Amino acid sequence: MREFSPLCDPLPDAVGVGYKPQHFTDILDAPGPVKWVEIHAENYMGQGGRPIAQLRALAEKFTISVHGVGLSIGGAGPLDPTHLARLKHLIDWVKPASFSEHLAWSTHGGTFLNDLLPLPYTAATLQTVADHIDHVQNLLGRQMLLENPSSYLAFDSSTYNETDFLAELVKRTECGLLLDVNNVFISATNLGYTPHSYIDAYPLAAVGEMHVGGHALDQDDHGAPLLIDSHGAAPSTEVWDLLAYTLQKTGPKPLLVEWDNDVPDWNVLRAQADVAALALDQAATK
Repeated sequence: MREFSPLCDPLPDAVGVGYKPQHFTDILDAPGPVKWVEIHAENYMGQGGRPIAQLRALAEKFTISVHGVGLSIGGAGPLDPTHLARLKHLIDWVKPASFSEHLAWSTHGGTFLNDLLPLPYTAATLQTVADHIDHVQNLLGRQMLLENPSSYLAFDSSTYNETDFLAELVKRTECGLLLDVNNVFISATNLGYTPHSYIDAYPLAAVGEMHVGGHALDQDDHGAPLLIDSHGAAPSTEVWDLLAYTLQKTGPKPLLVEWDNDVPDWNVLRAQADVAALALDQAATK
């Protein structure tokens, strides 16, 4: 079994929020239940300026998690060495408690597509993703977490279901998993299965972090509900209920409230952090 040396304390089994610069003063002065913050790696790959200064100040008070959005871990080609070098520089000085990325691809032929695109779950893509995870973990000298996607379609060519695909990646690479509960609810609604059955089949022992966030409601060409992973609203009642179901199985976990678009005032986000803290407290007593 591969062993990664602990570089810092792990994420606490407590509430975190996705950090936004407009909340800098408020989160320092009145964090409420928030014990850790998550940043998007690509926003902090510069050499200085206000973002780096704010991150240094946050790191003095909060545990830090780094979440990547541009690594293209599921891309067919090799990982971008320049992006990897910048990521390693960031990880080396921040020394975050957690680093995570998405089970998706976003590059093709040197072009960055600015989206998190799905991939078929086949033996070939499994090997590609496993090789990329191994590359990243060996370069960084730490375990990474992989996030389940929000899905709007399924590939006819897939020979694995998503939970088995993730379980096999954990087995091959010893990566961890980031379980985005909102993404589970979105995918289940869009693809026509029950979110609880997904959670029942998910390799929960590998979960190192959870996310909850908001989605937008649309409809497809046939008038059926279509959920969009907007990150621009509070989590729905159904997502909070699915989180409670999941926490009954796992116990308390590091739990992030994710709100990236149409970002509200701090008091609104902090109120959602209070709801998340209550969910963790209830899980701890069961």
